[in-house]
Amino acid sequence: MASIKPFRALRPQPQLAKQVASRPYDVLNSAEAKIEAQGNPSSFLHITKSEIDLPDGIDIHAQEVYEQAKSNLDAFIKREVLFQESKECYYIYQLIMHGRKQTGLVCVSSIDDYEHDIIKKHEFTRPEKELDRINHIKTSGAQTGNVFLAYRNNTKVDELIEKWKESKSPVYDFIADDEIQHTIWIVNDSDVCDQITALFTNEIPCTYIADGHHRAASAAKVRQALGEQSGPAADYFLTTLFPSNQLAILDYNRIVKDLNGLTPASFLVALEKDFTVKLVGEKAFKPSELHHFGLFIEGNWYQLIAKPGTYTNDPIGVLDVTILQNRILDNILSIKDPRTDIRVEFVGGIRGLGELEKKVNSGDFAAAFSLYPVTIDQLFDISDSGNVMPPKSTWFEPKLRDGLLTHLIGE
Repeated sequence: MASIKPFRALRPQPQLAKQVASRPYDVLNSAEAKIEAQGNPSSFLHITKSEIDLPDGIDIHAQEVYEQAKSNLDAFIKREVLFQESKECYYIYQLIMHGRKQTGLVCVSSIDDYEHDIIKKHEFTRPEKELDRINHIKTSGAQTGNVFLAYRNNTKVDELIEKWKESKSPVYDFIADDEIQHTIWIVNDSDVCDQITALFTNEIPCTYIADGHHRAASAAKVRQALGEQSGPAADYFLTTLFPSNQLAILDYNRIVKDLNGLTPASFLVALEKDFTVKLVGEKAFKPSELHHFGLFIEGNWYQLIAKPGTYTNDPIGVLDVTILQNRILDNILSIKDPRTDIRVEFVGGIRGLGELEKKVNSGDFAAAFSLYPVTIDQLFDISDSGNVMPPKSTWFEPKLRDGLLTHLIGE
């Protein structure tokens, strides 16, 4: 069963919450982070993307960058931009995007659960990305990045959280520049905290990593690396748990730089072996059901429908990202490993289909593919089966902001 606990969050003064809150470190590059933090000395990007305070061109994985993150974090605490909670609490984090609401429980989850697959995974991690987070956590003494976990919704948990929201005032409530509303309540009643802990211990058999595989893996490896120097706080990592019935997964689309020597006309002919190909025209085509794909090439959109026999019904084989990879990227374009092949790139659905058109029309890419999103049930099925999804299969929105709640492991 799921083992979670409240924690003493490092968090911003209420009047500074909007200035501190920043987009996750892994959704923007150094140049974008520098622009976003410009003129805002309280932006948490000074901690999560601390290279912005160092000379241009510095290796973002240099130890100097992690030392700068630690220095900036200490400065935020000294300036009282951030302070640590006096007692262990749970936190309720509600996001509203385009009128759709989702509410999660911010807590720390057991690293033992992660290592024993009570926290289930669906992606492989990359060593270089793990090492970056390991060095950041070890040097700063803080888990600044939140791991987004999902669980099969439970009525008792829902009722307890909603009752607290209705009866208490939030400590933070603001609308970010991207028009997403962020609202956080502190659950500081010890009896209620005990009820929450017991509910997860007794009624939630497992949780699933939705977003944050590298952050979770890094937290586990930091504990291992610390060895006897590891304190009790390092046995847990920062997580936000969302019930499955409130989550939305967006499409994660693909663009390719070339057609592997084929002309657009011969590429379309090659597709007809495994797909029914239909010209749509200039209007963007967004698939509305499984096994339907959009293709944008030479200014036109096409609808592709996978023919029977081109996929299997096992948890991995049935995924549209698998069909696209096996039948098009691999068979026709010779893109064997999308993790490492520079001829393919990924575009999150939050950017819209217009971004796919823009990329292709620029001349830098030959074609784009729009996909139907993976469902949360598919994610659960794959995680339960012990399999992993192809890379870049899911895009969750809205995303949690960094800096609002941080877990210190050096306590």
